[in-house]
Amino acid sequence: MVIGEPGLWFWFRTVLALTTGTVFLMWIGEQITEFGIGNGISLIIMAGIIAALPPSIFQFFQNMKVAAAAGTNVPAEAMKFFAFIGLFIVVTVAVVIMQLGQRRIPVQQAKHTRGRRVYGGQRHYLPLKVNSAGVMPVIFAQSLIILPTAVFSAFNWRWISDLLSSPDGFWYITVQVCLVFFFTYFWTSLTFNPVEMASNMKEHGSFIPGIRPGRKTADYLEHIMNRITLVGSAFLAAITVFPTIAAGGLGINFMLASFLGGTGILIVVGVALDVVQKIESHLLMRHYEGFMKAGKVKGRRN
Repeated sequence: MVIGEPGLWFWFRTVLALTTGTVFLMWIGEQITEFGIGNGISLIIMAGIIAALPPSIFQFFQNMKVAAAAGTNVPAEAMKFFAFIGLFIVVTVAVVIMQLGQRRIPVQQAKHTRGRRVYGGQRHYLPLKVNSAGVMPVIFAQSLIILPTAVFSAFNWRWISDLLSSPDGFWYITVQVCLVFFFTYFWTSLTFNPVEMASNMKEHGSFIPGIRPGRKTADYLEHIMNRITLVGSAFLAAITVFPTIAAGGLGINFMLASFLGGTGILIVVGVALDVVQKIESHLLMRHYEGFMKAGKVKGRRN
């Protein structure tokens, strides 16, 4: 419905409806979190993303139907569909691998002798995630890249704003990749504190073999984290620009290509993995073997 002259009453009802709907969704998310498994808000966002996939895939069949009616090349449309499904599977597998990817740092616990007994000496690992920043750098990059266009347009610098207005343009992709790299390192620096981690290891009598406790350990952890963050930021940059490349290569609209990368696939895979891990932990707490070991729940242990 198109409103010709929206008045104050229309704006009031619109704001009230949007606010009420948002609060209602937040309430549903809290109920899912309290009585269900996982973060309710994330599950709702994941459901919204997945719900938009079937209509987009149905567009392929509509294109085939139109091509058949017009007598044009129907196999070309079919090849686009199979190429899209293949790319979707490959991208999903790559995101799962990167989301679960870790660099395990060996940590040795110091031995303590009390009387005739020796305590400690166990060896474990300190897992450092490759993609510790998650989806936040992509969200920040996609949000901030709109700001220069708006600022330059306000100052009538059209030639600069035009460079960043096209999602498939060279400068747009370059700036977006740079922003993803910057925000990946920025977010990782906020969530990962090597000095505090090294201090905690020293207080608990743990150390990395071959590395001195204290400052040397902090420098070592920071060096390792910088290297794996480079891999994680390159992966996020590739996921961010891949929909644009796929849309141009396959000749499909950007809305459909957005399922091959961007925030959508990262949110869906991240939430799905989190739900699977929480279900697995609940099954193990109730003395089940878990459904990921042999493909199904084996039953209660004796």
